[in-house]
Amino acid sequence: MKKINITNSVDGIPIYIKRQENQSTRVRYAKARSAKPNHINGGFSLDLIDRDSPQSPLYNPTYAQFDRLKKALRRSTSRASHLSKRAGFTSNNASFNANISAGLGEYLMLIKIGTPPVKVVGVVDTGSDLTWAQCKPCVNCYKQATPLLVPSDSSTYRALSCQSKGCKALDENQLPCDSSNKCHYQLGYGDLSRTTGNLAVDTFWFGSTPVKNVFFGCGHDNEGSFEEAASGIIGLGGGPVSIIKQLDSAIKGKFSYCLIPYSDNNTNQTSKIHFGTHANIAGPNVVSTPLIKKDPSTFYYLTLESMLVGKHNVSTQFPLSPKEGNIIIDSGTTVTYVPDEFYHDLINAITKVIGNGIVERPSGFDYCYKNLNLDRVPSVTFRFTGADVVVPPENMFLEIEKGVSCLTLFSSEDALAIFGNLSQRNMLVGYDLVNRKVSFKPTDCTKHA
Repeated sequence: MKKINITNSVDGIPIYIKRQENQSTRVRYAKARSAKPNHINGGFSLDLIDRDSPQSPLYNPTYAQFDRLKKALRRSTSRASHLSKRAGFTSNNASFNANISAGLGEYLMLIKIGTPPVKVVGVVDTGSDLTWAQCKPCVNCYKQATPLLVPSDSSTYRALSCQSKGCKALDENQLPCDSSNKCHYQLGYGDLSRTTGNLAVDTFWFGSTPVKNVFFGCGHDNEGSFEEAASGIIGLGGGPVSIIKQLDSAIKGKFSYCLIPYSDNNTNQTSKIHFGTHANIAGPNVVSTPLIKKDPSTFYYLTLESMLVGKHNVSTQFPLSPKEGNIIIDSGTTVTYVPDEFYHDLINAITKVIGNGIVERPSGFDYCYKNLNLDRVPSVTFRFTGADVVVPPENMFLEIEKGVSCLTLFSSEDALAIFGNLSQRNMLVGYDLVNRKVSFKPTDCTKHA
């Protein structure tokens, strides 16, 4: 195998990617592979599995699509509350203050950890940093469909000390050190779910791409509302312990994804996530907006300057407060929450075109229409600094019940505004943490490899 050194290190141990060039090695791990990432100058790609699609281990075939969408809305509400509180915002909306459930992300990624590699199905979360998975021995472990990690079975596993850089980067999630001098972490959720364990390093396999010395949480005490099909969380936030930051020298701070439309979730297609050079976005119709540095560093903050319905500005109450970094982009939140300052102006502009909602609203939704003709629905443009991002009608309204379509935009009131994944469908969305920008390109994600 050829080794490619990377300048990042954990406790003085260099992290490096190994390209698989040895045929015997390829045969040895052939059965363990779940994906074949595309190697393009160091970049690689993986499937991003919608949790409600038939490819997902969380898929329940007894649920109708309407049921899945309603459940996604409830998760979205809880997640929005979680992100808002972490960012120091509050909300007067009682429904927005729902208990924060564990494993709130909407997409899954299949990776492997250890030598030999063990399959891990993680909930992908751009709103958290630490990647963790259940490990034996367990004081408490929730039921899990796939085998738990056994640290002693991996020749590349090593627990980190309390003095390690990785441990110090945990910040408030680091537990007091004990006589073992092992770094202990704890993450808690509003519904009293929690994960506690050791911070460790091991080899991570992204498809067939192995990356040595990635640090993660090896959870020995995990209980609450975690779902048995998921092994843990894969943190893709902007903080120091996230996978993105750890691979920074290899992927140059770049990742992107292309989310297929919600209506295609019942097909065999999956969304894609790309890392490194494979995440480059080029060509016509690419628009970019600056990433704003704010606390917590986990979140990806953008600046929303105004919104359009069709070609008409919907509000005159700009600039918002705060002027910069007033909205985050988050793939784990389903719906979009827009600032309350112009939410009602936005609704008025939409209803002027298509009329007022004429049906009894399904639980959780504000504006619904019976037998809505999407040809009558205007597009909505999010005018980020330097980038006009057009959200088409099919992303604005979804059929919640038979013949009843509801608006997927909600008021954030006093809470943090969020650009959710329904608004990002059929777009190639690229993050460049080195040049501090997010780019958007309209794309048919069902044809994007």
